[in-house]
Amino acid sequence: MVVPLMNLHIKSLGASHTVAGIIGSLYGIMQLFSSTFVGCWSDIVGRRYSLLTCILLSALGYFFLGISTTVFLFALSRVPVGIFKHTLSISKALLSDLVSERDRPLVMGRFNAASGVGFILGPVVGGYLTELEDGFYQTSIICASIFLLNAGLVWMLPWNEENIVNKKHEHGKKRTDNSSAKRDCDSHLKSVTNGAMANDSPFQSPWVQITTVLKRIKEIASSDLWDIFLIRLLMSVAILLYYSNFTLALDERFGVKPLFSGYLMSYSSTLGVLAGCLLGPITRLYQHNTYRLLLHSSTFTCVLILLYASALGMWMVVLSSTFLAFSTTIGRTCIIDLELTIGGNEASGTLLGVGQSVTSVGRIIAPLLSGIAQEFSPCGPPSLGVGLALIAILIMNTNKQKYCSSGNVKLKINNICKFGLHGCIYQKKHSESTRVDTYTCQTCTVVTGSFKRADFVYSGTSVYIH
Repeated sequence: MVVPLMNLHIKSLGASHTVAGIIGSLYGIMQLFSSTFVGCWSDIVGRRYSLLTCILLSALGYFFLGISTTVFLFALSRVPVGIFKHTLSISKALLSDLVSERDRPLVMGRFNAASGVGFILGPVVGGYLTELEDGFYQTSIICASIFLLNAGLVWMLPWNEENIVNKKHEHGKKRTDNSSAKRDCDSHLKSVTNGAMANDSPFQSPWVQITTVLKRIKEIASSDLWDIFLIRLLMSVAILLYYSNFTLALDERFGVKPLFSGYLMSYSSTLGVLAGCLLGPITRLYQHNTYRLLLHSSTFTCVLILLYASALGMWMVVLSSTFLAFSTTIGRTCIIDLELTIGGNEASGTLLGVGQSVTSVGRIIAPLLSGIAQEFSPCGPPSLGVGLALIAILIMNTNKQKYCSSGNVKLKINNICKFGLHGCIYQKKHSESTRVDTYTCQTCTVVTGSFKRADFVYSGTSVYIH
């Protein structure tokens, strides 16, 4: 509702183009550095507390934006929003805590679809309100009110991670007679949900919280996730380059008016919402192999951007935009799911925060690269995006064995697994990086849902931890 109107408003306050650009860049820089800290902080103090804090402070920022009458007040109102508006990332971390790994891509796809509807309707509602007297101020106040409504929903809705964990635990107790397995289940369930619950953590001293945040960020920085974040950066920049001069390029290449370009982008956004709803059947088709799905969607994205860059007519542009909406939505969900799968639920907020920071770096880099490439040709930015996407695909192919697990075999287990089911199918996966064999139950989905790393095989009365 607000973002498309902000440049017009700040110019009406007397700001130059340079000042408006600097304020916009400062907001991006604050998001860049704060997303990792806020995400990690949510792991420590719990999702509900951190989500409420971020929503309320964002509402405060939009309220000040609505009453800003000078450029200074306008810039000041962007500070709490730039630091704390990470509600989407924390919500995704919460969803990761509440659902099993198998269901996570489907739930994340639906969540992104709901967000996509907001991004489609928001500019329409904001544009209508702006036509009214003091329209921008009314839009900002309504936006702040919606944030307050969200805060009330977070406070009132009866979701509770602890209750869900207890239900899983009770289900496990009914299905097993092995007391040692029960104790292992208890301890690991507590560790998995530690980031989501953390009931007493908000009352820790700020110094303890800051120290813990820095420690967790250091652990992520020294992990083996660099290639996943690099892939995210390259694909983000490639897609941003595609959109960077979309309207101008269509005007220069085909004489298309900006109105039609806007309709085409809205059409793509609508298809993106539909793609989010189709993620469930697609992941089942790929047998929940997120890395392979990410590789194929990224390859498809690269081909479609190349098709757009070399388009000889508008029908090719429409065709590429149609399928690009699906491939980018699938790729964005897969990269998030892969980060959470490898990093673990205990640090889901930190991982999503780091991923958001990586995307913010892409948003800073992409306009610069787009400006340079556009000096040569209107097709320069998407062509450069094709090159970056090819590098990402090459990295994915190089690390394919690391994440897709060589020598996958299905083992038929005739003994009783932890939940008392006979004839369970287990998937054996070997990791070259850690030299560890892990077994995932393909029949009892509650097993993969209860244990983050799914590396427990329950056979008879024995528990094997690999």
